[in-house]
Formats: sequence, structure tokens, C-alpha cells
Amino acid sequence: MAFAPAASTSRPFAINTSIGSSFSEPRVCIAKLTASTFQGCRLVFEKEAMDPRSFTRTDLHLRVSASSAVLEGMPFTACGDMAVVNVDLGDRSYPIYIGSALLDKPELLQRHIKGQKVLVVTNTRVAPLYLDKVIEGIKGKGGDLIVESVILPDGEKYKDMETLMKIFDKAIETRMDRKCTFVALGGGVIGDMCGFAAASFLRGVNFIQVPTTVMAQVDSSVGGKTGVNHPLGKNLIGAFYQPQCVLVDTDTLNTLPDRELASGIAEVIKYGLIRDAPFFEWQEKNMESLLARDAGALAYAIKRSCENKAEVVSLDEKEGGLRATLNFGHTFGHAIETGLGYGEWLHGEAVAAGTAMAADMCVRLGWIDRTLQSRILNLLERSKLPTAPPRHLTTEMFKSIMSLDKKVADGKLKMILLKGPLGNCVFTADFDPKALEATLAAFCEK
Repeated sequence: MAFAPAASTSRPFAINTSIGSSFSEPRVCIAKLTASTFQGCRLVFEKEAMDPRSFTRTDLHLRVSASSAVLEGMPFTACGDMAVVNVDLGDRSYPIYIGSALLDKPELLQRHIKGQKVLVVTNTRVAPLYLDKVIEGIKGKGGDLIVESVILPDGEKYKDMETLMKIFDKAIETRMDRKCTFVALGGGVIGDMCGFAAASFLRGVNFIQVPTTVMAQVDSSVGGKTGVNHPLGKNLIGAFYQPQCVLVDTDTLNTLPDRELASGIAEVIKYGLIRDAPFFEWQEKNMESLLARDAGALAYAIKRSCENKAEVVSLDEKEGGLRATLNFGHTFGHAIETGLGYGEWLHGEAVAAGTAMAADMCVRLGWIDRTLQSRILNLLERSKLPTAPPRHLTTEMFKSIMSLDKKVADGKLKMILLKGPLGNCVFTADFDPKALEATLAAFCEK
């Protein structure tokens, strides 16, 4: 198995960070290794000024800062060490802690608790597994800390305003105040709803993410996107609201069902396709290890994914352009989820089918070759993910739902599409609509 590559040089060297992005020209970065091996080394990274829309990354595994000239990162080791990835947003920056048995290190949570009251939001599946441990860890802070909890029903179909009100009800009943902290303990649904509740309650209170699924650990818990679904479209109601920290205890994946593990892998694949070609190639070599829950492989995939997400969020927090590329496969995927009914397919399953559809459209546009398309389909299939939507979903259904997509601007649908070699994408409305029509016709009933 091939995990993180090793490095043995201590002299400065130049790295070309170009991936042929449509957002900016290639930039040259200078890095310096100050330890003889990759594991446990401390990396100092000096980067030239970057346009906010820039779409470049290095093949090093860094903790990225958009506003600082000098960055420091500590690459992950697979021997129980904790990794920290920083999301740099000025005075709203926060750490992502990644490692094994982090729930047994209560000081990590405690240092980010604000005020004397805490509300833990979780669901019926996660609560029996981890709620008591999290509450005990928080209470270890001592003093007069009051910890309450609210347990929501499990599933995407409950990601709605009615269920959201249960969080507000509990917060009001227990007299949470403006100095309180909300803690999201669960997967993406819990994180999105708890974050939106924190953004809205008393016009904003502190919150912490403790994600327990691959999907949440590699994607939804990072970056501050919060919200709920509407019957007419997914995630149409919400806010950008950043947490105080994200605590990723990789041991929580030991209790994750196989189907949900595979669902989260869809987001991991996405990062490699849109901006990190070496990561995609690593996945091609290590997918079976990921599905077998190899601790080193999972830890590396989570950290690399978080680094990609953190870099993008640091450069484009409110999705002005670059961040939209993280929605590759989601335009089709969200239509699948909405058309089937929330919860019928897991989010990652819909994104996987959406990724296959997007790849098909890119081939029809002449933007990628069939060799790359085949690699994409092969990796999705090896990940035990679907590569097509249910046939009964119609072309007209897709068009209707996609017309309400959040990326529609001035009546035009903008899509994230692959263009060029692996690791390149564009966010554009400038594509031949006949290619979209042909893709829908190939995958759907009329």
C-alpha cells in the first residue's frame, strides 16, 4: 500500500503549483523541509501574493493560510499522532483536529467552549454511541458548566424546518444565552442543522463540529455551510457560519455502516478530480484499503481532503467563484436526491452518480478524454458507488430541479465541469446546452 510519500531532502526547492486552472496562471512557491523525513516534519512554506480567485495547490500536504506569507504545517503520521489543519479566516480562523481517540482528550473540546452553557445536538443513531462521552468530556472543564442535549431523528428526510425547531425549543427551554456553545455530534445532517441553529439563535452563538461520518469529516463539517432542505430543493435555506473548531475522531468511523462509509468516499474522490491529481492517483492505489477501514489510509484521506477544503474556504469563504468548484457532481446529485425524495439515496451516492453524469457531459463537450472518464467510472465502481441515477427519473424532472439550483445566476445555470488533464475544472455557464441535453437523454427517461 502506498500512503503519504516520503521526503528526505532538507535543502530549499521550487515547486510548480500549476494544475492548469482556469482561475489563474501557474504560480511558483518555495518550500523548505527542516526535517529529514516527511513523517513528523515541520514544513515552512513561503508563498507569493495570491489573487483571491486563484485556483492552485501544491502537491505537499500543508496547512494553508491565505493571508499570511509564512505557513507552517505538520503532516499526519499514521502512528496515533494528531494532525491539525488550519482554516485561515483572519480573526475567525479555526483548527481541524484529526486523529484517533480524540474524544478521549477532553481538553481539545474544552479549550473551545465559550460561556457556561452547552447544548449538544445529536441524533438517535449517534447518541447511544458517543453522547455520554462527549458530555463527560465537556463537563470535565469544571465549574458550573451546564450541559444539555437534544436528540433528533436520524436521516436526510428530517433535515427540515420542523426538525430544526426542536433545537430552538430545547435552547429556549433550557435558557441558553448568547455566550453558550452548541456542539454538533453526528454526520452532515446534524452538523448542517446545528450550525444553522447556532447562526440563528439569538442572532448567533458559538458552535463546535464533532463529525462522526466520512462525509462530515472530509467535507460538510469544514467551511461553515449550514442549513436545511426545502421540498423544492436541497440546502436552499441556510447561512455561512463558521465553527470554533472541528474535532475529527477517526475512531468514530469504526461504527459507521459500510454504505455510509462508501457514501463519504464520493467527496474524497471529488477533491482529486477538481484540484489534486496526485490525491486521485493515490486513491486509485489505495481504494480497497479505504473500504477496509485501514486506519492509516483513512487518516491520510481525511487530512488531505480537509487541506483541500481549508485552502479553498480560506480563499473564497462565501462561494464567490473558487469555492463553487467543490460542488462538482452536485448539480446532478442534488437533483437526484430531490427527485427521489430526501433520504432514499445517501448524499454521496447521489453525488457519485452526478459525478458520472458530469464526466459524460465533459466528454461530449470535448473537455476531457474517454480515458479519464473510464478512470473516474472505475474508481466509483471500486468504491461501491452508483454510476447512474435510477432510470425512472426523467429529463424534465432534472431540468426543473436544476433550474432552482443555487448556482443559477441571471437565469443561467452555471456548472462545475472538468476541463483538460486530471485535476482541472471550470465553473461556467459557457457550455453547449446540447451536451447537457445529450447527457440527460443518455441517463434518463424522456
